[in-house]
Amino acid sequence: MTRRRHILKISGKTKEGVAEGLEALRRQYGALFPKVFKSITSDNGSEFSGLNDAFREGDVYFTHPYSSGERGTNEKQNSLVRRFIPKGKDMADVPDYVVQKAQDWINGLPRRLLGYRTPAELFHEQISLLSPAA
Repeated sequence: MTRRRHILKISGKTKEGVAEGLEALRRQYGALFPKVFKSITSDNGSEFSGLNDAFREGDVYFTHPYSSGERGTNEKQNSLVRRFIPKGKDMADVPDYVVQKAQDWINGLPRRLLGYRTPAELFHEQISLLSPAA
């Protein structure tokens, strides 16, 4: 909905690593997690084989092999991430501040699709609607 991007370093390209990443997002969002993440779309990599078990709060969709067009937003955002982190680079060698800088830059980039608003603006707007009044 908002095109907000989360970039997480996980322990490895395994289903356990993906489950740990989801758990980190659960801790970050707390009670808002099931309201923020209603579905996940992934490719058919073996690291996503346990996604149905790890993501119980919503729907999990798997794309067809060699059909990157089914995940167009993800592919576009991956190209933006590659401006900071080259493909094939070992994520263990990428400092956390670089990951955070990439995430902040992508989420602060105005998009024509969003009426030239940023994903960060729209996300914060949506979160304020979900959060209980203080």
